[in-house]
Amino acid sequence: MKKAAAPKLTVGILCLQGDYEKHEAAWREAGAATRRVDDAESLSAVDALSMPGGESTTMLRLLAITGLREPLERFVATKPVFATCAGLILLAQELTGGGRVPFPPLGVLDVEVERNAYGRQIDSFAARVSGPATGNTPFEGVFIRAPRIKRVGAGVEVVVRLGEEPVGVRHDRILGLCFHPELTADRRMHRWFLEHCVGAEHTARTR
Repeated sequence: MKKAAAPKLTVGILCLQGDYEKHEAAWREAGAATRRVDDAESLSAVDALSMPGGESTTMLRLLAITGLREPLERFVATKPVFATCAGLILLAQELTGGGRVPFPPLGVLDVEVERNAYGRQIDSFAARVSGPATGNTPFEGVFIRAPRIKRVGAGVEVVVRLGEEPVGVRHDRILGLCFHPELTADRRMHRWFLEHCVGAEHTARTR
């Protein structure tokens, strides 16, 4: 008898702001199923979470207004998370730049992040980045009002660099990126997350 295939891992897309369709397409191309997350029930139904870019102040406010902050705090404390741009800001322990935020970040990633450090929307750019998460070969990083990683704490691994500057970090099951890999056709970053941040945990659950 043919052995049944293991169910696909489901990556939730946090739907507070952002281009959800591009994130959904990227994860599906990388081999995952997707589900939009906008409340505690939908969050509880996913194996991992993708936190897109947006405006971090607005996103923190929406988490409080919708009541999603507490369930999200529990999720990011134990589950795999892929965070880009504003998503990285929400996970950081320390924030600088860009004015005062109305609520503190979630604080699960021991980094200091400066908001909008690469400039305004008009200063957006694309540049080649590389590191372990890209297979140590160039990857086109798209930076849009991007944050800058100013400090990397103990136990946090730099997995992507722009020159000598860290633009991608990983701690255990969490990957935080300053740029937007979903805006390219290259899915190496998504697949690397599925293999290195999710893989063993999901395999154990689906056996």
